[in-house]
Amino acid sequence: MTATLEAKDFKGEVHPDWCPGCGDFGVLNVLQRALAELGLQQHQVAVISGIGCSSNLPGFINTYGMHTLHGRSLPNAQGFKLAHNDMTIVAVGGDGDGYGIGVGHLIHAMRRNIDMTDIVMNNSIYGLTTGQTSPTSNEGMKTKSTPFGNPEAPLNPIAMALGSGASFVARAFSGNPKQAVEIYKAAIQHKGFALVDTFSPCVTFNKVNTAQFYRDNTYDLAAEGHDKADLEAAFTVATRDTYASGRIATGIFYQNTRPCYEEGEKDTLAIPICDHELGISAARAEELKDGFK
Repeated sequence: MTATLEAKDFKGEVHPDWCPGCGDFGVLNVLQRALAELGLQQHQVAVISGIGCSSNLPGFINTYGMHTLHGRSLPNAQGFKLAHNDMTIVAVGGDGDGYGIGVGHLIHAMRRNIDMTDIVMNNSIYGLTTGQTSPTSNEGMKTKSTPFGNPEAPLNPIAMALGSGASFVARAFSGNPKQAVEIYKAAIQHKGFALVDTFSPCVTFNKVNTAQFYRDNTYDLAAEGHDKADLEAAFTVATRDTYASGRIATGIFYQNTRPCYEEGEKDTLAIPICDHELGISAARAEELKDGFK
């Protein structure tokens, strides 16, 4: 018999050291609630991160976890999933980590459709290194690295995910936990790769994309009758609703059902790799030696 857990049971022993008011507190709370509401146990979950403020999250949650290298959360998370394919794997990190140095890994993870969830805490700034332009910073935004204004157009993570073959693409806002919990639960339950771009405001270094900005400019996509099975409709919303539009959708943009990577490796993954017996039998050793005669 397994105990029914509550969100507090997923609280780590280390207290988060984020700045007071950071949106990442909301993401942590939402993830803990989602795991509890899904009936998962701590030992059934692994949370894998890269480097950055948000990537400290595995230390603050009571599950298995790995704090890896900058931009490398997904290679590690995919390896963890293939070795422990009976576990729930959640990768976490920031927009610089996931959409900057790690974007190549992201595209191929979406293409492979490995059964895992990737939560990107998107604050449109490099927070850990004290306020430089990130891949999702607004054009014209003044930061330490762009004192005269950012000359680059921001990356559109939703459109990129849709074009890369992700089978689940969603956006949440940490300041709307009721909606975010449902999105996270749907992403974790989805059979395949799920990207959840999550607005998580940086209160210290981004004074433009604040919590109030997102409260004023976001709306629930489901409330508008969006069909999440319609890829074309998802692209339309993703390219229409940008920072510049003043109206940004949150919710599940797209979800489809297609074979995940593990289904093509059924023989190899029938038993989790971590449970394979080491070495070979004496009979198999003789067979191999005979092959060299």
